[in-house]
Amino acid sequence: MALEDRTLVCRDCGEEFAFTAGEQTFYMERGLLNDPQRCPVCRATKRRERGGDQRTLTTVVCASCGSQTTVPFVPRLDKPVYCNPCFEKVRSAGSGNEHRESGTAPAMP
Repeated sequence: MALEDRTLVCRDCGEEFAFTAGEQTFYMERGLLNDPQRCPVCRATKRRERGGDQRTLTTVVCASCGSQTTVPFVPRLDKPVYCNPCFEKVRSAGSGNEHRESGTAPAMP
C-alpha cells in the first residue's frame, strides 16, 4: 500500500499542514496510531512550553587546564570534565572512545 501526502488541519492555529508519506511511515514504524493534531510550528511551540528543548548548562572547571567552561550535563564527581580544546587533545591521544567509557564529554561552545 503506497502512502500519499495528506492535508490535515492544526487544532491550535487552524492552518492546514501536510502529513507527508514519509511522516506517515515514521508514525507507523513507531506504532503511533493517531495522526498529528498540530502543525510543525505549533508542535515546536508546545514542546518548548513544556520544556522539551531545554538543556541544563553547568559551569565547571576543566580537569586538564583549569579554565572555566560550561557543559550540557551535570557532571558526576568521579569523572573528569574537559573544556573543548582539552577534550580534543584527550580524544586525539586515544582511540576516541575514552569520553564514552569515562562519561566525560566536551564543553558547550
